[in-house]
Amino acid sequence: MLSTLRSLGALALLLVASPLVAQVTAIKAGRLVDTEHGTVATNQIVIIRDGKIDAVGPSLAIPAGAKVIDLSGMTVLPGLIDSHTHEADGVLPDFNGDPRSVLFHTSSEVVLAAIPSVKSTLMAGFTTVRDLGTYRALNDVALRDAIARGVIPGPRMYVAGAYITITGGAGAMTGVSPDVQLPWDMRFGEANSPEEVRQKVRLLVAQGVNVIKVLSSGAVLTHGSNTKSQEFTPEELTAAVQEAHSFGLKVAAHAHSAEGIKNAVRAGVASIEHGTYLDDEGIRLMKEHGTFLSATLDVHDCITSAPNTPADFLEHNRGIADIHYSGFKKAVQAGVKIAFSTDVPVCPYANAGKEFAYMVKNGMTPMQAIQAATMGGAELIGVLDKVGSISKGKLADIIAVSGDPTKDVTQLERVLFVMKDGKVFKTPDAVPTTTN
Repeated sequence: MLSTLRSLGALALLLVASPLVAQVTAIKAGRLVDTEHGTVATNQIVIIRDGKIDAVGPSLAIPAGAKVIDLSGMTVLPGLIDSHTHEADGVLPDFNGDPRSVLFHTSSEVVLAAIPSVKSTLMAGFTTVRDLGTYRALNDVALRDAIARGVIPGPRMYVAGAYITITGGAGAMTGVSPDVQLPWDMRFGEANSPEEVRQKVRLLVAQGVNVIKVLSSGAVLTHGSNTKSQEFTPEELTAAVQEAHSFGLKVAAHAHSAEGIKNAVRAGVASIEHGTYLDDEGIRLMKEHGTFLSATLDVHDCITSAPNTPADFLEHNRGIADIHYSGFKKAVQAGVKIAFSTDVPVCPYANAGKEFAYMVKNGMTPMQAIQAATMGGAELIGVLDKVGSISKGKLADIIAVSGDPTKDVTQLERVLFVMKDGKVFKTPDAVPTTTN
């Protein structure tokens, strides 16, 4: 009996210890983009252990029993980061370009429609996103958590929960009859004083959001709006930043108008979203405060080319693209911090990589654009210790393309290999996987 108990005890110890056995993968990278230093190394080995990068170098010994993925004919990069998305709005089958189409669907229908959307984002090479608001409040929180639990495939999400905006302001569900009572989740973030702004921040914090989104000017894609307006007052913006900071959160500010941009920067927001009418004083202030520009350059062409864009949205967008591009160029030249951002699904989720070409056409080098989508996004979100580069200790978020994106940035529109947290989600058939 004693012998049997000892055997069972030994077996129990073995079972307890077995989960500690590391899962090891080795990637052979023909070219590897070092986003920390802005260089490209050749013939590198990346060792991944339990979902994290364990070592990177040119002549590393591959551990016995490791799974080996041969990307020696490809360029390997860190997983991309999109700092301005709207994943949780999804794309409903009857979407006609008008936000009011959401009124024909329940919150559950909307978030379920986002399941293929987040998969498209991941397959496009974006392993991390900052999701900046949804018409149905808190859908993004549910989506983030489902992805984190492994229920559905998608990027790692850092979410805002809802738009904080004035009554009838940018991001609000406008254009409906005044006697229509909107559901609670379409007016969750409405605020009209510094005190109300603080209350909305507190409500969102209680729901577990990662970032606060405020709207400092009118919007292109809001009925009855004016992109040159200022909506929240400086006092309201300051209240949002102070309250968010008290909970350790950053604030992103939608701002098209020059004054809306400057009001938000002076209040201490972490990023300006869009920044369409950014002027020289705004650029100076952003440099002074270390504020990121999250520009979303590709949206203008997508708005004009979409078959069902409402007429007033087309009018809002008319003539502003060149102004936007010019301000972006000046910001790049001045050394303003830039975070890669798309505003999907204004453009389709699967086409998020097209933003790179707009950034390069308007003043950035391919390497600068890549760094904006890796180190820049990681710094803005506050996760440089986790993602943004292929470095020891960081999460194994790795993508690959066939050509060299530091010479032809459009290669990033055709991502062929995607790994997130050490798990492969996409790989071309021609890539051999063996065991060492």
